[in-house]
Amino acid sequence: MPGLVIKDVWHDWAKSFPNAPADVARFMVGASITGVRRRAKVLIIELSSAYSLVIHLKMTGQLVFVGKERFGAGHPSDSLVGDLPAKSTRVVIDFTDGSKLFFNDQRKFGWMRLLPSLEVQEIDFLKTVGPEPLEDDFTIDRFIERLQTRKNSPVKAVLLDQKVLAGVGNIYADESLWAAKIHPSTPVNKISRTKLVTLHSELLAVLRLSIEKGGSTDRNYVNAEGKKGSYLAFAQVFRKQGQPCPRCGTIIEKIRVAGRGTHICPKEQKAPKGSA
Repeated sequence: MPGLVIKDVWHDWAKSFPNAPADVARFMVGASITGVRRRAKVLIIELSSAYSLVIHLKMTGQLVFVGKERFGAGHPSDSLVGDLPAKSTRVVIDFTDGSKLFFNDQRKFGWMRLLPSLEVQEIDFLKTVGPEPLEDDFTIDRFIERLQTRKNSPVKAVLLDQKVLAGVGNIYADESLWAAKIHPSTPVNKISRTKLVTLHSELLAVLRLSIEKGGSTDRNYVNAEGKKGSYLAFAQVFRKQGQPCPRCGTIIEKIRVAGRGTHICPKEQKAPKGSA
């Protein structure tokens, strides 16, 4: 998309595209795309006008680019591979070369906001979100430093806190804690540095494997080729309750930690003393 020039914009739902028509006409139409990046779960399309389109897909949003090639990513449905616009199409951006970008969102929770680029980092969510685990500067020392901001809390709750780390969800927390042999309810300050080094390494490995396998949402996600994310086929404990642990054969259990369904090997992930 970088280098494309925006010709026109259409939308059918104000909350999906909450932008003043005058701003769209002045700062979006006629502008070229200078870059596309991501921060946590927010996508940012930078424009030559010194404005940016900030996009949050929320629960069911997706983006589909249709030009000489077709590429789509996001949450549900056949809209990624079917005819467009579809019933779920909320915004269409036309480019001068004839290509189009479709923002589809069945449940209408997602949004595409036009903001001055200098103000993007001032969005409340972006001001508070933690560092990206897959960035080069996410060292073991920085990982431990971030966890120590909630040192008395259960480690799983801390991993899931987006203010501590960006993008670690329930599946990846379970998988990385199992790989590191740490019980999810263990307070951070009760975990040795050696164990935290292992957790850091395993968390990065789990995230990279998930990206390689196309994500984990097998129920309502398809990629640009209409294929479902396949990571869950490689998961070791998530949704494996009642099955033997791949390492020791103990039956995997499902418990609740931090208000979330949590999968553990009770033999290799010992509960901290004094826990229920």
